[in-house]
Amino acid sequence: MILGSENELKEEAMARCEQCGNDYDKSFEVTMGGRTMIFDSFECAIQALAPTCPHCGCRIIGHGVEHNGTIFCCVHCA
Repeated sequence: MILGSENELKEEAMARCEQCGNDYDKSFEVTMGGRTMIFDSFECAIQALAPTCPHCGCRIIGHGVEHNGTIFCCVHCA
């Protein structure tokens, strides 16, 4: 909630997470490639934005390992 100009309480609109659909008052925006998306957690942002390792299918959160132009999650998968 926030205070209005005449000291009245107003409810702040909650944003809906684009990944899970949850309404959360502490959501955040991520802008990537000119598109802005709203998430309620880093977990949802990672699920929506992080690339997937082509070998094991896990999300690549760090730098990953590039081999022959493909990004993998680790050396073992590369």
